[in-house]
Amino acid sequence: MALLRVDRFISERTGLTRSEIKKLIASRQITVDGVSAVSADTKIDPFSACVCVSGERINSDRYKYLILNKPSGYVCSASSREGRSVMELIPDSLKAKDIFPSGRLDKDSEGLLLMTNDGGLTHRILSPKNHVPKIYIVKLADKFQDKYVDLFAGGHLTQGGDTFLPARVRAAKTSEKLAFVEICEGKFHQVKRMFSAVGNNVEKLVRISVGGLFLPEKLAKGQCMELLHKDVEKLCEIPDPDIFFSDFSEKFSAILINKR
Repeated sequence: MALLRVDRFISERTGLTRSEIKKLIASRQITVDGVSAVSADTKIDPFSACVCVSGERINSDRYKYLILNKPSGYVCSASSREGRSVMELIPDSLKAKDIFPSGRLDKDSEGLLLMTNDGGLTHRILSPKNHVPKIYIVKLADKFQDKYVDLFAGGHLTQGGDTFLPARVRAAKTSEKLAFVEICEGKFHQVKRMFSAVGNNVEKLVRISVGGLFLPEKLAKGQCMELLHKDVEKLCEIPDPDIFFSDFSEKFSAILINKR
C-alpha cells in the first residue's frame, strides 16, 4: 500500500492549501490516529489512517461528490466575473481540492447540479455517446402543444446552426404551460433553443435529474449535500422516462414551479 504525505492527503480532500496545513500542524490542530502531527511530510496510509483537522475527521476518499440545488442568479463557474459563483454555496465542511460543477446550468436556471473533483465521472456523464439522460421541468410562455412530442423525438430540430439529438417531451398534468423534457446532450441553452425552434419560449427551467439521480425534495434551493456511493452509482443509470413522468410529474411540477 503506497503511503502519502499527510499534507497532500489533506490538501486533496479539503480546500486547504499546503501553507495553511503547515500552520495547522504548528498549532497542533491536525492529528493522525489520535496523535498530533509534527511534520507536513509525515507519511500515512490514506485508507486506514484516522486524520482529523480541528477535531473533524477527513474522509479517506480522494474524490468528493456533492449535489447542489442551484438557485437562479448563480453561474456554474469557479470565477465570479459573470456573476456570483455556485462555488460560494458550498459550505466549508464540504469543500475539497479541485471540486467543480459537472456540467452547466444557465445563470437563470435552477435545480440539480453535480459538484465533484472526479473528472472521469464528469466525462462519462457529459459525453453524448453514453446517453446519460437529464430531465428538466420547464414553464412555457405559451400553451404546450401535442405536436412537440414528435418534433422533439424526430432529431431534426435546428436552431442557430445546431441540430439536436432526439429528445422526449411531455406535458405536465398540473398546468397547460408546464412540460418535462429529457435530453442526452448538453448544447448551449439547449432546452430553451429547442422550444424556440417550435415557436415557444421557456420562462423557467429546473433540472430535476441526471441519470437515475433525482433532486431530493427536501434539499432547499442554495443547499448542497454529499452523495453516498450508492447515489453516485445512480448518475450513470438510465431510468425509464415513462415511469418517471407518471410517478413524478404532479409532485415536482407543483413543488418546483408553482409554489416557488
